[in-house]
Amino acid sequence: MHELSIAQSILDIVRESIPETCSAEVQSIKVRLGALSGVVPESLDFCFTAITGDTSLRQAKLNIERVETQLHCAKCGETSKIKGPFFLCPECGSHDIKLISGTELQVVEIEMAENGSETQ
Repeated sequence: MHELSIAQSILDIVRESIPETCSAEVQSIKVRLGALSGVVPESLDFCFTAITGDTSLRQAKLNIERVETQLHCAKCGETSKIKGPFFLCPECGSHDIKLISGTELQVVEIEMAENGSETQ
């Protein structure tokens, strides 16, 4: 289950991104997850909840934005979303394609509580 190590990496990114002097609580963490990333969203959420249970981030929610697989065809110029494992242009059937999205695995936003303040 590599989702556990990914959840730990997300936790590390959050901790590295927040100044030590900040007393605001993390409310949510938005993660962009591509369909081809190889990560099961439900497993990632479960693992994240499990490893944050005894930490200062236990109240933080993981918001997963799923990104569909999208490609651009060099032959016909169309940009299309694909659902299956077939990397062909759905418009013309060409193999001359470029993957545009679907492999993402990114922490894109950390939302903090507004009532927190930085300590001096």
